[in-house]
Amino acid sequence: MTPTIYLSEMVHRDRPCIAIRFSYHSEVKEHVKSFFGVQWSRTHSCFYVVWNHDLFDLLYDHLRSPGFTVDCGTLRSVKNDELITATPMATSYLSEENKKLLQQYRAYLVGLRLSKSTVSVYTNFMCNLAETLGADSLRGLTHDRIRTFIEAKVRSRELFSISSHRQFVSALKHLVPCLSIEEIDTESLIRPKKSQYLPTVLSQEEMVDLLRVTRNLKHRATLALLYSCGLRVSEVIELELYNIDIDRRQLVVRMAKGRKDRVVILAESFIPLLRNYIMSYAPQRYFIENPSGGKYAAGSIRNFLRRSAKAAGITKRVTPHTLRHSYATHLIEMGVGLRHVQDLLGHAKPETTMIYTHVAKKDLLSIKSPLDAAVDRLSAPDKLPLKHAFSANISG
Repeated sequence: MTPTIYLSEMVHRDRPCIAIRFSYHSEVKEHVKSFFGVQWSRTHSCFYVVWNHDLFDLLYDHLRSPGFTVDCGTLRSVKNDELITATPMATSYLSEENKKLLQQYRAYLVGLRLSKSTVSVYTNFMCNLAETLGADSLRGLTHDRIRTFIEAKVRSRELFSISSHRQFVSALKHLVPCLSIEEIDTESLIRPKKSQYLPTVLSQEEMVDLLRVTRNLKHRATLALLYSCGLRVSEVIELELYNIDIDRRQLVVRMAKGRKDRVVILAESFIPLLRNYIMSYAPQRYFIENPSGGKYAAGSIRNFLRRSAKAAGITKRVTPHTLRHSYATHLIEMGVGLRHVQDLLGHAKPETTMIYTHVAKKDLLSIKSPLDAAVDRLSAPDKLPLKHAFSANISG
């Protein structure tokens, strides 16, 4: 069942806010928290953002993007003035000048042909910055003002991750030339160093177990495709049937991340499953469709993957991207060159692909532990029997 997120108006700390409520669901919680400026209210026991019309459309689009249902009731028809009268002390609204400047900024980003999600995220960041300026214009930004803003957000944990901090700086780097802000040198805007996390990877045995316990044919075909081709979940959702060439064992991924096409190879063992799935479900346009024939929801894929992982006894946190990580790592362990893996994954830079060399165990398995070497040496035929290797000293 698709999770539903409810939006409603509320007043919190003398400010008009948008309350965000939902039945507990870990995926929904993480997605809600990823929207810049979302905070938790202990008083109202819900997440919220400070109200303004410019922010509402961004929030609404963001919450719907994974396929979640968003119920905003009468909130869309509420006027800004009606909420202001409910809280005369509220001062966190955009000035008319800043509204026009943000519209100009959004048009600038669209003109650069940035993706819809990037435009939404960057505009959201600058809306939040403009709120703190009050009546001051965005054109009057200074390094000190920006530093103070970032410090306050980090202390309040609204910039809850390093990746959000880096995105905020990227958004600023576009704002400066757009509004011709002379007081800020974009070269001096430094992003914090990116965190380096090793990806979670399933073993090949775990992958087979995962597919075996997935009884639903549509679900099994989707998970098999995610792993066997190393696709992103968005690429599976957008995959149209005409891009699957069974005769040539190829699959064309159209306009993926970075607006790039790429070709990946279909696994021989996947083709019978693919034929069975297509004959049974008869999808009309997309590889995987919802009951109405439209695009499938990413949240639904995450849900049935989580259930399959639990049924397979896998205790690791498994997401659709975990299958992509596993695909890349297993290719490297099989001896496939880094350049080929980069092409198959659609990475723009080889540095992105090199992360998988840190988790691939092909070379590491050939390294012998010094403990094993010591045990083998002391267990040699010309030595005394090693009965208590780890519990007592061995004397002559």
